[in-house]
Amino acid sequence: MAKRRPSGDGMIRRKNKNLWEGRITIGYKNDGSSMFKYVYGKTQREALLKLHKLLEEYKGIKLTEESNITVGEWLDRWLNEYMIFAVRESTWEGYESIARLYIKPQIGDKPLALLTTVDIQKMYNYLRENGRVNKTARKGAGLSDSYVRKIHMMLHEALEMAVSEKLIVKNPTVGTTVPKNNYPPMKVLNEAELQKFMEVIKADEVWYDFFYTELTTGLRKGELCGLMWSDFDAEKGTLKVSRTVRQKRGGGLEWGETKTEAGRRTILLPPSTAEILKDRKEKVKGQWIFPNIYKPELPMHPESAYNRLKTLLKNAGLPRIRFHDLRHTFATHAQSGGVDVKTLSKILGHTNASFTIDTYTHVTTDMQKRASDIVGGFMDEIAEV
Repeated sequence: MAKRRPSGDGMIRRKNKNLWEGRITIGYKNDGSSMFKYVYGKTQREALLKLHKLLEEYKGIKLTEESNITVGEWLDRWLNEYMIFAVRESTWEGYESIARLYIKPQIGDKPLALLTTVDIQKMYNYLRENGRVNKTARKGAGLSDSYVRKIHMMLHEALEMAVSEKLIVKNPTVGTTVPKNNYPPMKVLNEAELQKFMEVIKADEVWYDFFYTELTTGLRKGELCGLMWSDFDAEKGTLKVSRTVRQKRGGGLEWGETKTEAGRRTILLPPSTAEILKDRKEKVKGQWIFPNIYKPELPMHPESAYNRLKTLLKNAGLPRIRFHDLRHTFATHAQSGGVDVKTLSKILGHTNASFTIDTYTHVTTDMQKRASDIVGGFMDEIAEV
């Protein structure tokens, strides 16, 4: 038979003739008085089983009176006290927008201590169906799976901090079903398309160096725009990548360190790229390798680079691709040319090689044909033996 009174801070009593009540101390208020958590059962045994489960759940944890704050209040505190100096300004602004536009309207008024996995799952499901808030969105349009996943990652981080601060006993985002990323598929210029693109940029005296450097290094757009002459070692033929340029909210540019430690890297340039930059250094004055065309004291604006890419693609008769697809083009052809994954990962600034493998498991038609020819030749040699 179950014990009448469990060990620890729990107790059980008959509430009325039809109900048993269990109670444990889960923390203390600011005045020192106890905070309780209750469970109920129709029988003593049922209540005891629930109470033992509750005791295990709160084992070693004592909450504070601040657990009574709402989800919205906690998100504000998390953003303004914990994240304000921990992430880049653009990242903080993204977090603030997610909290304000998507999380608070759904669960912002919910007491933090009462937030459940079910509440969060319902929010995710709603946002997938009806979550878009921009004025141009059709009524009822939902957020993409990738964006819902982004919301989940931010909320999970915020609630992990709440667990650490003993405001909640466990993170209710754990156990939710989160949609997988559905990023648009990457597009890669094959060898014939790449040749057409090269012919077009050769005729562009202003942008040739910029796009040639991109195609031979695979830098992110902001990284390429953020290069300074102090990053280029002409003698060694290396390029240090340590900052990125991005557009500020409301206009203008800002630049700072790359987002991750792996993003800060030094790469050995192909001899042709090193020579281009050596020649360029004789012509381009100022601190930026690729300065703004109209304001040389500033770096190249990432949006200007993308707009020029669209024009060049159109002139070459090629389909429109994202600027990031030039990075994919570099990585794909480097991989097909024999560059090992670990080296490629370091060049690209990925955190680990497994991400590189997952991203570039695809192969182009050119690569498949080359592989087919190699295997065919190998089999022909065997057949002749």
